Amino acid sequence: MPLISPDLCQHRPLPGHRLPGHEPASQHSRTQAEPPPESLGRRVLRLPHDDREVLWLYLLTRAGLWVTAYCTRWLFPADPDTHKAGPVLAPFQQWDWYHYLHIARDGYFPDGAGPWLDHQDNREAFFPGFPLLLRAVHVIVPNWAAAGLLISFAAGGVAVVALARIARLHLPGAETGRRAVLFLLLSPCAVFLAVGYTEALFLALALPAWLAAQRRNWPLAATLTALATAVRVSGLFLAAAIAVHFLLVARRHWRALPWLALPALPAALYAGYLYAHTGDWLAWKHAQERGWYRDFHAPWDTWSHTWTGAFGHTQSTGYAFMFQAELLALLAGLLLLALLLKQRRWPEATYTVLTLWALGTSYWYMSIPRATLLAWPLWITLAAWSLRNPRIKTIYLCLAAPLGTVFALAFLTGRWAG
Repeated sequence: MPLISPDLCQHRPLPGHRLPGHEPASQHSRTQAEPPPESLGRRVLRLPHDDREVLWLYLLTRAGLWVTAYCTRWLFPADPDTHKAGPVLAPFQQWDWYHYLHIARDGYFPDGAGPWLDHQDNREAFFPGFPLLLRAVHVIVPNWAAAGLLISFAAGGVAVVALARIARLHLPGAETGRRAVLFLLLSPCAVFLAVGYTEALFLALALPAWLAAQRRNWPLAATLTALATAVRVSGLFLAAAIAVHFLLVARRHWRALPWLALPALPAALYAGYLYAHTGDWLAWKHAQERGWYRDFHAPWDTWSHTWTGAFGHTQSTGYAFMFQAELLALLAGLLLLALLLKQRRWPEATYTVLTLWALGTSYWYMSIPRATLLAWPLWITLAAWSLRNPRIKTIYLCLAAPLGTVFALAFLTGRWAG
């Protein structure tokens, strides 16, 4: 129904007078404008209740880690006679962080540096996804360490929500998701989800990719997996798991099959980039061999070398302890693989066996405890067990909490922590 009558439209208004409904264009546009966009806080509040509970748990555990980092600055300074604590973000800047920082700030081959120089730090072993994002966030956040922490903080929030949703698909019920997230966030190596490392960002891409695959949204699953591959080579293991899942369930979705090749593209592009600068298609793999002894060895030889490092008194006590943790983490991975095979969960078993093969055939085991963070079937399995037997939750928390504190202190004080 019109706002004014046809008769009024036939007469020209007197100067200085406006007919009803003939407001100026600017005023009319204001009355018809769309409501302002929702703030981030409102969007979070609109999440389902189960997701908000998971995010609340995430924030509480982040606060606990920040408190631990604060105490570390004062109780464990590099100089025991100092009267002044170190910089606020200093505990978070350890080990691999400097590789990501140097790549983001200077690139892979600054001033002609490369693997042909003795002092090269083998930074090409690290995929470019995290450093590229770090450089982009640094444009807004001037402090490099703060930018890295912000990436991991935001990515971790996405990851825990996705993990909870996957867990609820596996075993319906809000408690399943909360427990899976709780077990992840209080795991021994959980500190690496809070620092400027790739674990949180990888999970923020890989878990939604797996969730999309469960819902048979193959283009989205492939795209997210490709992004995860740009962050870590483990993305290729996830791509293999999604391919197995596709073969098992996609009886009428064969047109989506070409999407499964997309995750290989970032790895191929990175290999091509390295070849253009070094003449070596596998420069990233050879950098891992030079810097971290990740050349191929028979699994029994790898076990023997790691056992010697753990109990043969050939390493300092700190490294020996970490080698003990490597052995224990490998056994946990093998038990998880056996369970997945028994339950015929072939896609998750594919991801697990590829991860164990990659980490279990080097000179010795390295970074297997940290890799458990990426093993989402582990956290879902523990959640399901704990629902059937409440004692499992109690046992896990009583053991994992002190170990998590020890690993956090080891990392935050600059000691090797997996």
